[in-house]
Amino acid sequence: MEAVVTRHSGEVVRPGLILATVAVVQFLVSLDLSVVNVGLPEIGSALGFSAVGLTWVIHAYALTFGGLLLLGGKAADRYGQRRMLMGGLGLFGLASLAGGFATEPWQLVAARAAQGVGAAALAPAALALLTATFPTGKARVRAFGIWSATNAAGGALGVLVGGLLTEFAGWRWVMFVNAPMALFALAMAWRGVAADPVRRRAGRPDVLGGVLATAGMSLLVFGIVRTDEHAWTSVVTVSTLAVAVLLLVLFVVVERTTSRDPLVRLGLFANRSVLGANAYMLVVGGGMASAFYFLSLYVQGVLGNGPALAGVQFLPLALGVIVGSVVAIKVGYRFAPRVLLVSGALLTAAGFAWFGLISVDGSFLADVLGPSLLVGVGFGLCLGPIVSVATAGVASHEAGTASGLLNSSRQIGAALGLAALGTAAQDRAGSAGTPGALNEGYAFGLTLCAGLLVAAALIALVVPRRTAAPEPEVVVEPRRPQSAGMKGSAR
Repeated sequence: MEAVVTRHSGEVVRPGLILATVAVVQFLVSLDLSVVNVGLPEIGSALGFSAVGLTWVIHAYALTFGGLLLLGGKAADRYGQRRMLMGGLGLFGLASLAGGFATEPWQLVAARAAQGVGAAALAPAALALLTATFPTGKARVRAFGIWSATNAAGGALGVLVGGLLTEFAGWRWVMFVNAPMALFALAMAWRGVAADPVRRRAGRPDVLGGVLATAGMSLLVFGIVRTDEHAWTSVVTVSTLAVAVLLLVLFVVVERTTSRDPLVRLGLFANRSVLGANAYMLVVGGGMASAFYFLSLYVQGVLGNGPALAGVQFLPLALGVIVGSVVAIKVGYRFAPRVLLVSGALLTAAGFAWFGLISVDGSFLADVLGPSLLVGVGFGLCLGPIVSVATAGVASHEAGTASGLLNSSRQIGAALGLAALGTAAQDRAGSAGTPGALNEGYAFGLTLCAGLLVAAALIALVVPRRTAAPEPEVVVEPRRPQSAGMKGSAR
């Protein structure tokens, strides 16, 4: 029988069901980050996308997801984690159905953008819910270990699922597959997540801060992902990034001077755990996204494997992450999170350096299997602890904001890393387009990924050895109506 906890407010909490719900939600979000990629060629030919337009199947999701994460995290703190979780799941599922039924390019791009909005609402709420349910101790280590395993499994299995569905069922099923999972997660959240407590709200929402943060983040992601068409030194890129930076600077000024409830309390960054975790995730996100991209191109473009086989060849990496997450649970009781962060980053860096030795006449067994396992175990070691560290010592009414910040760091890191390292790899490969030239470019890019993970290990040294538990939740009990007799006695 599942253990239940009764809070001082009288609500019954089922930690096991909450953990299962959050795990399914994270699997869904991670799956959607990669499930579409393998099907892009078939999507392009089926709907008549141009070469440039097809990239927006990916960019539309990344843009709305990355741009709205801060707003989603604040909304979870202000309006309730359960509300945002269920609303985000509903939107995500409906958008997935709409994308599957798309008959025009703009319809699929709009559906992907709506998926990103839903993900930006539900991802911070899910993490904040996990933080509040497991505030400290062994239960927290175990919960974040399970979260990290499902997160990584969703990302890696997305390639496999996308390849199999595209090859044997058609590209529309890479969208349809999300709908039943979202419905299942919605039912779990309805059953397992208690109603949101009533919180004190310090004034009206920070509308100006929300507009500036969302516009600044969206433009930043937009400017970075468009570097595949416009060079870093082009007028388009420079002006876009300049406006993004200006908006974000204005956002910081507004947050420092506003007297209302700020979107992000800048004092959060005085917490070394929060600051270190976000810097760490920024760098790791860039390295992992870039390596995933290079490896996908290598196994298909150089080794000549089809989408389904390429998906199967990512399974060792996914299994490695699950193994690393289990190890992190086992040793996390005895070692400080910083130890796991440094060890995981260095192990992942070693795997990337091994990947840097790929050859044009290589094979899966010789060039992919070993480093995949090493990278997977290393990433699994650090993924759970970094999320736990990022919310350590954060009051429950700011857990959503802290979760949104971490997700934003990962998204920005992924976009920035992929744009920068992709450009470097392309410059090294040149314009020949031969397997040998492509192999040299991918190998160089993977070696740069190793350097990023070494930098992440150095960043982890600023994380405190031990992290405090989040502050207890402030709950305002609903006022009970007075009986007539009480009213009379009060007169």
